[in-house]
Amino acid sequence: MPATATDPKDQPKGGQATGAAGAGQSTAKEGLQDVIAGRTAICHVFGGDKEKNYPGRLIYRGYDIDDLAQHATFEEVVHLLWHDDLPTRSQLDQVKQQLGQNRALPSEVIDLMRRFPKDATPMDVIRSVVSTLGLFDPEGAVDTTEANHNKALRLTAQMPTIVTTWHRLRQGKDPIQAKPSQSTAEAFLYMLNGEEPTDVAERTLDVALILHADHEFNASTFAARVTAATLSDMHSAVTSAVGALIGPLHGGANEGVIHMLQEIGEPEKVEPFILDKLKGRGARIMGFGHRVYRGTDPRAQYLREMSRQLGERQKDLKFWTMSRNIEEIMWREKTIHANVDFYSASTYWALGLPTDLFTPIFAVSRIAGWTAHILEQYSDNRIIRPLAEYAGPWQRSYVPIEQREQTAQEGKKS
Repeated sequence: MPATATDPKDQPKGGQATGAAGAGQSTAKEGLQDVIAGRTAICHVFGGDKEKNYPGRLIYRGYDIDDLAQHATFEEVVHLLWHDDLPTRSQLDQVKQQLGQNRALPSEVIDLMRRFPKDATPMDVIRSVVSTLGLFDPEGAVDTTEANHNKALRLTAQMPTIVTTWHRLRQGKDPIQAKPSQSTAEAFLYMLNGEEPTDVAERTLDVALILHADHEFNASTFAARVTAATLSDMHSAVTSAVGALIGPLHGGANEGVIHMLQEIGEPEKVEPFILDKLKGRGARIMGFGHRVYRGTDPRAQYLREMSRQLGERQKDLKFWTMSRNIEEIMWREKTIHANVDFYSASTYWALGLPTDLFTPIFAVSRIAGWTAHILEQYSDNRIIRPLAEYAGPWQRSYVPIEQREQTAQEGKKS
C-alpha cells in the first residue's frame, strides 16, 4: 500500500505544490498576475511606471505600436505577426490578394446562420461559426505547417465576413460580398453597410485594427495557446479564444463605455455621475485601469485623437467631450489612466457602428494575433499544464449513503 499522510501537519504548507515537478514552489498568484507563463517573439507589453511618469509601450516583433499606427496598414501588421517582419511590396500584394480571395463563407454556413435565433449576440454567433468553419475547411484535418498557415489566413479573411453577414441577416437583409481588392477595413465597412466608406472612415478603422491586433498573453490569446498546446486544431484554438473574449472583463469594456456615456447623457452630468459611482464599494468605471499597464496605454492616445477628429467632422463632439471629462476626473480622483477600450467606444460610435459590434470588431483584429500565437505554439510545443495551490480539506473518510441520509434528515429537523 502506498504511504498516505493522515494528519494535516504532514502536508506541505504555504501553498507549496506536491510531486517532483512542483516541490518547493511558492504560493499561487491569483489570476497568474506577474507570472511569466511562456516565451514569445510576437509581442511585448512594457507596463510603464505611473509614479515616474513612464508611459507604457507596446511592440509587435520589435516594431513600436506608435510607428505602426502612424505608417503601417493592418495587412502589413498581419504579415508581420505571422512572418516575423514587415512585408516587401510583392509580399504585401500577396497577403492582400489572399485575404481578398478567402473572405467568402461556405454557403452551408450562411444557411446555418439564417436559422440562428435573431436575438443571438454577435459574439455568440462568431464562436459558433468559427467552430463550424472547421468542418468545411479543406485542410481542417491536416496538421502541417503549411496547412496551419493557410487556415490562419482563411480565418483572418473570414472573421469580418462572419460579423457583417450576421448583422445583415438579423436585419432581414442578404449578405454583401466584399470586393477582392478591398482592404480589411474597407471590406468590413462595405459588407456592413453596402456603401463604399470614406477614406477617413477606412483609415480610422484600419488604425483601430492595428492597435488591437495583439497584446501578449491576454486572456483570449492564452486560452488559444492552451488549446493549441494539446495539439488541437486551429479552429478549436480560435474558438477557445473567442469564448474568452466574450467575457465582459476582457472584450466587452468598450460596449460598457458607450452604455455609460448614454446613461450620463450630457457633459454637465459627467462629474456628479462619476463621483457618485466612485463612492460605491468596488466601484468600476469601464475603460480604466489595466492588469499590465502602470503608465499610459500607448493605444489610447490614437483612439482619443481619432474620436476627436471624427467628432469634429460630424460637428458632434458630445461623447468625446464627455470622455475627456471622465478621463480627467479619473486621473484626479484615482490616478488611473484610460485604456484602449475607453476611446474605442466613442470612435466606433462616431463611425456609426452598432454598439454590439464593438467587441466583434476586436475579434476581427485580434484574429491576426491569435493565429500568430497558435502558429508559434505549434512550432515549439509543450503542453501547458500549470500546478494549483490546493485549498480543500486534506483527509476525509467515506461515509455510507444511509448514514449521510440520516445526517441530512437530522440537519433538516434541527
